[in-house]
Amino acid sequence: MASKSLPWWAIGASLIAANISAEQIIGISGSGYALGIGIAAYEWMAAITLLLVGKFLIPVFLEKNISTMPQFLGQRYDDRVKLILAIFWLGVYIFVNLTAVLYLGALAINTITGFAISHCLLFLAIFSIMYSIYGGLKAVALTDIIQVVLLVFGGLLVSYLALDKIADGAGIYQGFQTLLTAVPEKFDLILSPENPHYASLPGISVLVGGLWVMNFRIGGLISILRNVHWRLKI
Repeated sequence: MASKSLPWWAIGASLIAANISAEQIIGISGSGYALGIGIAAYEWMAAITLLLVGKFLIPVFLEKNISTMPQFLGQRYDDRVKLILAIFWLGVYIFVNLTAVLYLGALAINTITGFAISHCLLFLAIFSIMYSIYGGLKAVALTDIIQVVLLVFGGLLVSYLALDKIADGAGIYQGFQTLLTAVPEKFDLILSPENPHYASLPGISVLVGGLWVMNFRIGGLISILRNVHWRLKI
């Protein structure tokens, strides 16, 4: 990837930037407001999963010179499975991921600048296409490094301003104490069955059950494709 010219910290930053975007900054923040800090379980579990993937799966991919999942399944099975997965993920990214990210990013720019959302969408799309095509994967990774710095410091700044605002200028510690007193239920990492949002974030079962399945969805996808492969053989 990128002619193997990237240091480890650039690859790590690129991984984080690729995983965090407008859907997290806007979407998960909104979920945190509605459900509480328990929504962080998704990202905590994802961090653990990434460590396991980095330890056990990435070395295999590097050894086999594999850079995409369709390529992996093409080597493991055949080109028919590779094509099915490639078409599937193209559809998901075009009609689900990219549309959501572009819209949420445009919504943020619209809120800050007042420009029309259609113009913000067009700007984001053209800007992304330009540096991706002309700069290649290395330019994307280096841009991701800048994004990670902005995401981290921007998130800290927004948190500081919000807590200070809640405390009427008395500081972030007072703002945090005000939140603890006013909405203590929002700080439950594991929701109880009595919580009205339990159906959206079902308590301890998130940590020991379904969320692991989601985070290791690659394994589940491979199992599905094994079945597809078997049917194609028939």
